[in-house]
Amino acid sequence: MTPPPPAPDVLPLAGITVVSLEQAVAAPFATRQLADLGARVIKVERPGGGDFARRYDTTVHGESSYFVWLNRSKESITLDLKTAAGRAVLEQLLGRADVFVQNLAPGAAARLGCGPEELAERFPRLITAGLSGYGTSGPWADRKAYDLLVQCQTGLVSLTGNEHGTARAGVSVADIAAGMYLYSGILTALFTRATTGVARAVEVSLFEALAEWMHQPAYYTRYGGTQPPRIGTRHATIAPYGAFTAADGKEVLFSIQNEREWAALCERFLRCPELATDPRFATGADRVAHRDALDALVAERFARLDSATAGRLLDEAGIANAGVNDMDGFLAHPVLDARDRWRDVPLPGGALVPALLPPADLAGLTPRMDAVPAAGEHTDGILAELGHGPDAIDALRADGVV
Repeated sequence: MTPPPPAPDVLPLAGITVVSLEQAVAAPFATRQLADLGARVIKVERPGGGDFARRYDTTVHGESSYFVWLNRSKESITLDLKTAAGRAVLEQLLGRADVFVQNLAPGAAARLGCGPEELAERFPRLITAGLSGYGTSGPWADRKAYDLLVQCQTGLVSLTGNEHGTARAGVSVADIAAGMYLYSGILTALFTRATTGVARAVEVSLFEALAEWMHQPAYYTRYGGTQPPRIGTRHATIAPYGAFTAADGKEVLFSIQNEREWAALCERFLRCPELATDPRFATGADRVAHRDALDALVAERFARLDSATAGRLLDEAGIANAGVNDMDGFLAHPVLDARDRWRDVPLPGGALVPALLPPADLAGLTPRMDAVPAAGEHTDGILAELGHGPDAIDALRADGVV
């Protein structure tokens, strides 16, 4: 399949075609990052509505905030894969693709004849990348999963919150983790194919992706005998660490990372240099053991300072700190403006929405930041590329295949 003309600075994945049976968050996050690097991503959606993430909300000029974030720079074709004609079109797409991505329900890809072993026989150079809830083998292979279920199963929810109760993480961390590992796995598979000629299948599960992120609290629990407590912005093994309320009602978060910083905090911020050698606080372990007493001293000092002064004094002491932003504070962050990180991306219907550049800058290259597609927007063009004439396309549409 002929990719669109490359940009003047050819992106690393220009010429790579990705076909994706994707929905929700994790797989679309992986493929959007491939599109950022220049890959042609053809998103296969259901006729009559497309990816159900399109309807999670309608806050961005009538579009879903999730969908807008995850699907820029892609092409959308609608196909009813329950029909033989729809599956035939998919087969044509796969015959010209480099990568096939899917995060369908357990067993659905195999029922379509799109399991990794079957595709390897038909398309030896095709890299297959599958994303599941709990893996494609084992006792939970047939269980559906979504982000919060996986946060619960990995124990993350038991660590998040405070003494009053647990809480989910504020973003879809299991989906994001899985999408990142799927993305890096696909990049590795593309490199392997380029250097050895072998196309290796990639498999990622939401559970195992987030499980990787849970190693530290797992070790702490296994070898310490108890799991880290839920203490809000505080830290289970470091003190002082957390957000404290200043006299103007704003919160400032800081942490002490080493003994030099502890001594500087005592002398230059708390104005009590003798605390540095107080037996209750002499070592990191001592400070954690006497966290309540120490936090009370820090809170008392913050109560006498406005947030700007507190931040300035911490800066002067060489201690990292930050105000606790809400979302408006994040959107107006001076670093994003000063570093020119926002770009306008078109939505279906023509409205523009600011989107952040990908965080990995490649010297001399500008990432692709093209439009978010409407469902099925590119169906006719893609079918024409595959050799379907106008009458054939009209027939597919009349039969509900596209």
